[in-house]
Amino acid sequence: MKLQHLKLYGFVFLCALFAGVIAYGGYQNYDLKKHALFLEERILFSEKALEETSKKLGDALLERDMFEQNYYAEKKRMDDLTSQISTIQSMVGVFEKLQTLDSELLKKYSKIYFLNENYVPEELAAIDPRHVYNGEKTLFVHEKVFPYVKNLLEDAESAGIDIKIISAFRSFGEQALLKSSYSVVYGTGASQFSADQGYSEHQLGTAIDFTTGATGADFYSFEGVPAYAWLLQHAYRYGFVLSYPDNNDYYRFEPWHWRFVGRDLAEKLHSEGKYFYDMDQRILDTYLISFFD
Repeated sequence: MKLQHLKLYGFVFLCALFAGVIAYGGYQNYDLKKHALFLEERILFSEKALEETSKKLGDALLERDMFEQNYYAEKKRMDDLTSQISTIQSMVGVFEKLQTLDSELLKKYSKIYFLNENYVPEELAAIDPRHVYNGEKTLFVHEKVFPYVKNLLEDAESAGIDIKIISAFRSFGEQALLKSSYSVVYGTGASQFSADQGYSEHQLGTAIDFTTGATGADFYSFEGVPAYAWLLQHAYRYGFVLSYPDNNDYYRFEPWHWRFVGRDLAEKLHSEGKYFYDMDQRILDTYLISFFD
């Protein structure tokens, strides 16, 4: 009887143990399913969050691109505005500068334009007597042209060139007296080499007659001296040009007569092989702004 009871109890225990194992396994399976479902929900949530983040990032990039476009458009507008303001200021500066410059300085006077008897340069400067032929008479030149004249004479002297000034500024009255004296000697032929008062470049204070110690007033021999050859090669660097070359339409060839027209214009004429009176007056006037630069 006891053995039967033990067998029964053993069987019941085994059944209970088996049921427990089965129950535990079911629980574990349930727990795994529960975790799997949780993970699936987290994955779905993460995917949705990633999708939303990607959308926000796309919106942010689009907004950035629009901002950049607006920024560069505004920057270009501001740059254009700055450029316009700069251009206007430059034009105003040019206009103001032109207002202070003597518009007569680049006019053609030889039988073309007329300077009245009241015209005189704004300021005149005396030329060093050592550069004047004989040095007995004080000669004057436009004050702002004086530095260029001085440099030309000193550089020529340093190069061993004998060069002097025999005539510079002449007033309306002085030109009238000079032309009258030439007319007495040469008659109407004086008009071939001497301007009437009001038509002389000398009245501007920017024209100079050069000579040498040996040449003096024998102007036509100046063509054959080293000083003339030096001027042909270097005078433009100081703003001077030959007014009346050979075969010009105004006066006989005057190798001694040189006029200051500013370095920009003088360099252009030299490089192009042209002469002052060859150019249209409208083009000449555009060089007035750089006349004393």
